[in-house]
Formats: sequence, C-alpha cells, structure tokens
Amino acid sequence: MKIPLIVVFILLIGGSLLTVTSTNSSVLAQEKDSSALHHGDDGTFINSAPDFKNDVSILPLLKRYITEKRVDTMPVSEIPLAPLTAEQLQQLPEEQDFVIRLGHSSMLMKLAGKFWLIDPVFSDRASPFSFAGPKRFHQSPIALDSLPEIEGVIISHDHYDHLDEASIKYLSDKAKHFVVPLAVDKYLKKWQVNKNHIHALDWWQSIDIAGVRITATPTQHFSGRGLFDKNETLWASYVIESARSKIYFSGDSGYFDGFKEIGERLGPFDLTMIETGAYDKDWSTIHMTPEESLQAHIDLKGRQMMPVHNGTFDLAFHSWYEPLERIHKLAQASEISLLTPIMGQAISARSEKNETTTWWRQVKS
Repeated sequence: MKIPLIVVFILLIGGSLLTVTSTNSSVLAQEKDSSALHHGDDGTFINSAPDFKNDVSILPLLKRYITEKRVDTMPVSEIPLAPLTAEQLQQLPEEQDFVIRLGHSSMLMKLAGKFWLIDPVFSDRASPFSFAGPKRFHQSPIALDSLPEIEGVIISHDHYDHLDEASIKYLSDKAKHFVVPLAVDKYLKKWQVNKNHIHALDWWQSIDIAGVRITATPTQHFSGRGLFDKNETLWASYVIESARSKIYFSGDSGYFDGFKEIGERLGPFDLTMIETGAYDKDWSTIHMTPEESLQAHIDLKGRQMMPVHNGTFDLAFHSWYEPLERIHKLAQASEISLLTPIMGQAISARSEKNETTTWWRQVKS
C-alpha cells in the first residue's frame, strides 16, 4: 500500500519536511565564530552556508508519490555479491588498507590491521518499522555474527539508512569504539553502548585510535528520526587516515563549498567514498546529483572515487541503477578513476590496480 509507505518516507526524510521553507540567517552567521556557524541558538544544528535553503512542500511531494509513474525501482534478478568470512578478511595483506562495500553506505574497512565499520545497516529495512519501508535488494556479503573483531564503528548521522538500532545493539559490546557526530551519542547510550566507548565529535574535531586518525568534517544535510526531532543531532562526513592511506567518507550531503575547504585543509585523498544516489529535484540541497558528486570528488582532491549510497535501498524517484550508470559515464568523460566494486569486494585504498566492473548492467530490472 502506498499510504503507509508515504508515512515511512516522511520519517526517513525527517521532520524537516514539515517545515515548508528552511533557511539560514545571515545575521545569525555574522554574530557567530566561523567554527560554530552550524550551532543554532536553540541547541539544534543548522547548515553553515548562509544561502542554504531546503524548500520542500509536503503536499506536492505526497502527490508525486501517489501518482508519479516510476521505472525500474528495484532489480528483479540477484545483485552480485562476494561472500565474506572472518578468515578471508584476516588474510588481507597487513601492509595495505582495504575498503569493502557491504551495501548502501555501509562500509567495512581494514585500517592499520584493525577492522572498522561505517554506518552499519544489517537490518532488512531502512525504516523505523519492521513491516514497512525500504527493503534491501540484497543481503550483506557478511552477517553481523560472522564479523571479525571490530575496533570501531563510525556513524555519519542519525537517519535510518545510516544508523540502524538493531545493528548497533548487536555491536554494543563487541566494538571497542563508536565515533559519532555531536548528540548522536544519545541513541547509542539508549541502546546500551558503554558511554566510555563513545566519542562524539564536532566538525573539525579529531580522535586518534589504534593508529587511525578520524576527523569529523562538514556536510550539508539534516537529521531526525521522527516528526518532531528536527536537527537535534549533528551530521558529518569523515577524514580517515592511517600511516598507509587517507580516505574520505561523505556521509549524506548536498553539494556545497565545504568540499573545497576539506580538500584544501585535509586533502588530497587516496580514496573518496562519495554519496551518489537518492537525489531529486525536490531535495536538491541535501543530496547530490552524480554530476555534483563528481565535482565534490574533484574539490576534495581525490585520486580514486567510489560512489556509495546506492544499489541497496529504493529511496528516491530514479531507477535503482541510474546513479551508477550516470556516474560511470561522467567519470569516463572526465578521466576520473572510478571504483564500482560488487558488494563484498575488497578494494585497496592506495593501489592503482583495483579492477571493478559495471556489474549493474548485468542485473535485470
């Protein structure tokens, strides 16, 4: 049924949809130190660009979901996976850092010999409900209970397709560290994660753990897990650096000048993992088109780009494969090194010998 799915969609996009127009005040910006522009006076968080607007009219959007014809919203044949075991992961060469897509924006990394997770979502649905909401196109290439010992978990923001309660509860006594943006720690504490294991970071703050430096960096998005908690927690991207590699993870973001600033201050990067999916004309300032994702990679001074936030959940009006197809063609035209691994394929963060395929072209829709 479409009506329940619409309710789920509103919850996923966040309570900010109930506000028809959201803008940042230039007067407020002038009164604050530049490092705190994203802190609102009421204790919530805001996007730091003075001209940021998120003009979303809820009624036309609901009408689109009810009436608009959509094409190829999900694959009808199996998405290829490279199944993983803890033993296989342990055998990855110690002298290299590796990144593995598990699905959507969920990543498994081996950094300085230790394993890390980014935005782990192992549940069947990216939703507050077990019976409704976006359902996975594929299973994770490794199950939660098959993971190797996890050094840490990094969370970009509190939306359901990035912060999964069931996954965090399972990892609560298994991962040694949890790195989150400001105020997201309230969820982890509620879900029984030891508060001494949680590191809540503001933008430009860093923490060093087991040979890895993690820096929270700006992004242009929003937060909320319900209708009435708009922007109560911060959203972030991350710079992740070991002695062997420097990696960037975008989280969710619209295109903004922050990418250039991050590139200038902390780049260049061996690998950028850039949001490329769930974009739409009706929320163009909080998610990027493939063209904008490519420009973000260039702004960041990235060497290799991996498009993420695609291939697992149906979260927008475009076809499930459109983000991958568009970014592939754009990267070819711009001579950008693009990595599109199948889920479960290990990618060396610094190697120029990674080989990936246009696997989505072989999947029937």
